[in-house]
Amino acid sequence: MRNSRSNNRGPRKSDSDNRFASGNRTPRFTDNEGEQSGPKRDFKKGPANFKRVKRKSAEELIGSNEEIRLNRYLSIAGICNRREADDLIAAGLVEINGKVVTTMGYKVKPTDTVKFNGSLIKSEKKKYLLLNKPKGFITTVNDRHVKKSVDELIGNATRERLYPVGTMDRSMTGVLLFTNDADTAKKLTHPVKGAVQILSVVLDKPLQKGHLTAIAGGIELEDGKAIIEEIKYADEHNKREVGIRLQSGKNRLIHRIFEKFGYTVEKIDRMSFAGLTKKNLDRGHYRLLDSKEIGFLKTR
Repeated sequence: MRNSRSNNRGPRKSDSDNRFASGNRTPRFTDNEGEQSGPKRDFKKGPANFKRVKRKSAEELIGSNEEIRLNRYLSIAGICNRREADDLIAAGLVEINGKVVTTMGYKVKPTDTVKFNGSLIKSEKKKYLLLNKPKGFITTVNDRHVKKSVDELIGNATRERLYPVGTMDRSMTGVLLFTNDADTAKKLTHPVKGAVQILSVVLDKPLQKGHLTAIAGGIELEDGKAIIEEIKYADEHNKREVGIRLQSGKNRLIHRIFEKFGYTVEKIDRMSFAGLTKKNLDRGHYRLLDSKEIGFLKTR
């Protein structure tokens, strides 16, 4: 399986990763969150003799001798996020050392055997992987009958089982994040306040100026108003292609918006997601995020 480290040729010129960020092609979109030099913290000053204790991350807790709250244990294992874990615990779906546990504050010891819905689970380290998705692959990973799923592209990149964040259909290309961090994945794909993403969209015909203005003002769809933060022509001489900046994780949102005005979306290329870009990453290749990028994700 290919990955970014096996490629010494650098990015191919044919992969137009920066079409809206260089030259005379407009617009130049910026992800406001992507310009940070690091997560900012504003701690209130306490007494002179107060010693602040840094909270350990999930990765630091795993393998240590410390006890972990059961809902956090399920989250670290990639079963669900913490809020959903409380519901699963209350439903009696979790066993510890052969006994059903419904106590919310129960703490799991390193020596405990934990089962969810009858299956043994093991806490895993949180991993984050970025793929430059090529055309023809779908983000469904649990259906054995699906051909050309994105999990084929990342192979055995990590020992942990990783899942795609959000959905992309076969025709969509570009930035796709994988992780086993259920809490972060849910936050990034929120229907209204999800991660900022920048898309290059190609239509079957030129987009009329009036329609562009209407889309920029917000469009009413069957599931509520669709808010587009910014939309611009990629080139004044080619109005079939537009750049879009939005913060919504609603399903097939772009297709539904343009269908409302009688356009067919021929291509969507995700150039940026949550501040992550596909720079120096060829189609079909992947890389693991570094600690700084992970820190950015957790502060969004």
